[in-house]
Amino acid sequence: MTPPENPGEQPGDGPDANGAPGARPALAATAAETTPENPWPLRQLSVKVGEYVARMSPIWVEGEIVQLNRRPGSGLSFMTLRDVDVDMSFSVPVREHVLRRLPVEPVAGARVVVHAKPTFWTKRGSLQLEADDLRPVGLGELLARLEQLKRVLAAEGLFEASRKQPLPFLPRTVGLICGRESAAERDVVVNARRRWPAVRFEIREVAVQGTKAVREVSAALKELDADPEVDVIIISRGGGSLEDLLPFSDEQLTRLVAAARTPIVSAIGHEVDTPLIDLAADVRASTPTDAAKRVVPDIQAELEQLTLGRTRLRSAIRTRLEREQATLDAIRSRPVMDQPESILAAPAEEVRARIALARTLIGSRLDRAHDQVDHLARQVRALSPLATLERGYAVVQTPEGGIIREPRATTSGEALSVRVAGGRFGVTRTEHDPYIPPTDPEETV
Repeated sequence: MTPPENPGEQPGDGPDANGAPGARPALAATAAETTPENPWPLRQLSVKVGEYVARMSPIWVEGEIVQLNRRPGSGLSFMTLRDVDVDMSFSVPVREHVLRRLPVEPVAGARVVVHAKPTFWTKRGSLQLEADDLRPVGLGELLARLEQLKRVLAAEGLFEASRKQPLPFLPRTVGLICGRESAAERDVVVNARRRWPAVRFEIREVAVQGTKAVREVSAALKELDADPEVDVIIISRGGGSLEDLLPFSDEQLTRLVAAARTPIVSAIGHEVDTPLIDLAADVRASTPTDAAKRVVPDIQAELEQLTLGRTRLRSAIRTRLEREQATLDAIRSRPVMDQPESILAAPAEEVRARIALARTLIGSRLDRAHDQVDHLARQVRALSPLATLERGYAVVQTPEGGIIREPRATTSGEALSVRVAGGRFGVTRTEHDPYIPPTDPEETV
């Protein structure tokens, strides 16, 4: 704060001791001593006002915030506080730590009470309030409490998107909680039946503002939530002030909406109104009319979609049949389908070729085996004793079958058996051998 300045006349600035012409008299000490001949300069008035304001004690004042300028890094913010009844405003410097103590961020339009020390800037001739405490009152205090409750419920997860339930496509029965003979009820019912004439309603008319509102709305919600025929519940109310809509930000009612088994549609107030049950409900509708549009489909639009779907289905089936017919025609036009036996021609020719090859190989193998048998038979015959006998040899045996290999093995007069190629005959051993060798060497065996 700039210390007050005293730009008033100093004693040396008055008339000189000789009373020279044009010398000015000393300034009046008080406002009552001023005259047309000896007025105060404006700077003197500013100094006097500053001195008076500096002697004032800190005070509590109430007003509406119309502007708030933060200056990051400086630790100081400037707020303009206005009295709307007389259209008067003051600049209020406030420390950041004072604003951080508030339960909710101050915004334009909020009413507050400020503990401040009045100060007067002599150079600018302006009065301002240096604040050291700030508290919301009235609507501002109410908004602060609601904001605190909102943070608590949000921290518990009551507003999480994962808790939201989808609305049924076509509910059997729509539960409606609204005011008695209210415009909101007419908006919901008329617009819903215009979209789907067969829609059924279970309506509970309750108090939607005042002390009874929370109790009656909660009771109606519990009753409709327990009804198995009710597939969706609309909580509806027309617009109003923040105080009028306050029951729909009640903590107990908000928790009841969040825990409901049946999907809840909140249609409270107008688009700008956001009571806490709007955040806890499964769907938030901007108006009662919007709620009616959300809970039931438009029969005309559904009929159009059904017609479009049928058209697309017929076209898809027709296209599929045409494509399959074209594929079938292409398959039937192939040679294998026109002459089915042609598919067997190549395998049959291969079988015939293999049979011929097998016959050739088997015949060749049999010929070689036959030649081998003949060769072996000739070898057997060549090695057989009978072949030796056929060349003129004979086997001499005793009657017991023993073979005579040496002459001394027999005695004279002994009966012997001789085996030749043509058969057997008996002989008697003589003392002398009657054999006469041939004179031609070629005849010698």
